[in-house]
Amino acid sequence: MSFCLIILAGGNSHRFKSNIGKSYQKIAGKSLIEINLDKARKFKQIKKIIIVYNKKDTKRVQSLKLTNVELVIGGKNRQQSTYNALKYLINKKGISKVLIHDCARPNFSLKLFDTIIRKMKNARGVVPKIKIQDAVKQIIDSSKEEYILGKKRDNLFLTQTPQAFNLKEIYQLHKNNPAKYKDDDISLYMDLNKIKFIEGEKNNFKNTDQSDFQNLKSIYKSKQSVGIGFDVHRLVPKRKLYLAGLRIKSRLGTLGHSDGDPVLHSITDAILGACNMGDIGQMFSDKSKKFKNIKSTILLNLVIESIKSKGYFINNMDINIILQTPKINNYKNKMINNIAKICEISKNQINIKGKTTEKLGVIGEEKAIACEVITSVIKYD
Repeated sequence: MSFCLIILAGGNSHRFKSNIGKSYQKIAGKSLIEINLDKARKFKQIKKIIIVYNKKDTKRVQSLKLTNVELVIGGKNRQQSTYNALKYLINKKGISKVLIHDCARPNFSLKLFDTIIRKMKNARGVVPKIKIQDAVKQIIDSSKEEYILGKKRDNLFLTQTPQAFNLKEIYQLHKNNPAKYKDDDISLYMDLNKIKFIEGEKNNFKNTDQSDFQNLKSIYKSKQSVGIGFDVHRLVPKRKLYLAGLRIKSRLGTLGHSDGDPVLHSITDAILGACNMGDIGQMFSDKSKKFKNIKSTILLNLVIESIKSKGYFINNMDINIILQTPKINNYKNKMINNIAKICEISKNQINIKGKTTEKLGVIGEEKAIACEVITSVIKYD
């Protein structure tokens, strides 16, 4: 099965009460759009991703510099936005199924996403739902609020996204029956028995207002862990000096089994520690010939791919580069750019400081360079 994921991010966010729409609000340096993308890209069945956005947010969506996604301008409401994406998609080759998802629900689990995809093998549609736990009342006359009627909860439930459908069928339903659309796409089906309902998740709530967003931030804060990395290399003649993947002009270079980059080695160790995945020596032994003189950028890339496969993403990192010379300020911006690109994070998630030892010890005597890093990561379940 080949799926296209449609992420609906085109709302006006009136109830959110912020100058920045909720789809562009950030947690751990990533917008809700990016969090949804990070999760979806773990699934090989997702062959195409469409972001539906509000035209007034053109600059914001462009500023995210998203890759391997296609952008579609939304409509006046959810139905029109969904239909715009389906109309754009319908003639594309190789896509038979579609997942329609509210960007405001970034806290779905990978398990739920996987279940929805698997269940579509034998269904025309798959929709997650959760039971209503609270008492439900209905106002009979809005002008007389004392007239209320209790509603039985047994047959009531809340639906969530992502919701999966056969592309051609959901496209025709949108095209032919737009007036029947109520809240979400399953309202277009005359017979809900054609839909496979599965158990949803309480934490897969929709971020509608600021209290929802604060709740979401609290959940992600509880998923954070911290790691510390440290590395030191001897300075010797006839070796190149690499710091944060950047070649630095120097009469001395670092001695090491690889290219001897203490900054990237410390970052690698900090990330592995935060994810409880051992250390750089375990993953890339200095006894192995295949790592002889290898670029540390390659090693860090491998670690980033590994932690992503386990659901981890970097929150931030603070880096101390400890050396007598050269001065780090001349190279700081380029170093940050390198690290951000390798780690797939934004530059404002990285802080670099240059420190000396006031000419004390082997570092002060320009015989060595050291680096220490603290980084925090978040695990997306």
